[in-house]
Amino acid sequence: MKSINKNGGRIVKTSANSLLLGKMARGCRLCIQGAKLVLFVTGLCSRHCFYCPLSEKRAGRDVVYANERPVKSAADILEEARSMNALGTGITGGDPSLRFRRVLRYLRLLKKEFGPGHHVHLYCCGELSRAQLLSLKREGLDEIRFHTWSIEPVKLALDVGLYAGVEIPVIPGDYRKIISLLAELDKIGCKFVNLNELEFSDTNLAELRARGFKLKSSVSMAAKGSEEEAIKVLRWAAKNTKLNVHYCPSLLKDAVQLRNRLKRKAKNVARPHEVITPDGLLVKGVILGLPADKLARVRSRLRKIYGIPADLIIIDRRKKRIEMHWRIAEKLAAIESDLTFALVEAYPTYDGLETTLIPL
Repeated sequence: MKSINKNGGRIVKTSANSLLLGKMARGCRLCIQGAKLVLFVTGLCSRHCFYCPLSEKRAGRDVVYANERPVKSAADILEEARSMNALGTGITGGDPSLRFRRVLRYLRLLKKEFGPGHHVHLYCCGELSRAQLLSLKREGLDEIRFHTWSIEPVKLALDVGLYAGVEIPVIPGDYRKIISLLAELDKIGCKFVNLNELEFSDTNLAELRARGFKLKSSVSMAAKGSEEEAIKVLRWAAKNTKLNVHYCPSLLKDAVQLRNRLKRKAKNVARPHEVITPDGLLVKGVILGLPADKLARVRSRLRKIYGIPADLIIIDRRKKRIEMHWRIAEKLAAIESDLTFALVEAYPTYDGLETTLIPL
């Protein structure tokens, strides 16, 4: 780690290219490793933050997702957690406090199934009562993060013995507002503060542009000026507080956190015909354009003629196509002119998002 400030507390650049003053919350450390299941418990929220990045399929909708997997039962959550060897879970939304019983139910489920060492942190927009916070404490919640500009919910959570902190976006121009909050949080013994780089998304683009925000660069979705503001805040906190402050840049989420999560999952879900790339994506060959009623017949014929092992050429019923090892696809494309072959690169996620398709 590299120091960037010699005055007061020491600010370091982490191996994940984030900036840290003091100690990083364990939830963040596991998140960076890609070891946290993201449990989205509801898209409902009573706030209308102009910078909210939630997608249209989640924002304002009372839906549940475990990573990219729609949740219809508790089994879906457990299966997704096992598929990535999750060491913990981040419960998020929307505002999870609006579905508090659901949060408690999932917290109990995770702790019962994976044991007390499974680290669970909760994001919260609304204020929780002392009774609710005590319930979370009893069920083993490891960490609570408030999206707030008030110290009161944090103070109450600390009073009942929860490891509590604050997580906010760094909006250019909010320097005075942020350091004022940090000064108050320092007085009450807040455990940590997470500063997130402001990001553009499909759903907040118009709102951010209307307020004059611009993209940081042509290859980034981060807002120009957010990082510079965060560094100013960190330097102030280093001189004036004892707070643990972590600045999480936009790049960390995709280049580090998501990449590490994909790599963890790919090792568990890759089938024999799929090859894992260094980024945790899956490469395979596919046959496109076949009617569903011909898939089995074509697979059987190819296996018989070319002696292809059964596990290297399969039928994907969900995507209604034949899949195979990419080397087999390349060879068959040169001799099976009546079939349409392609190479595909896809995420190892439940939705199997495809990033690349190369016709052969």
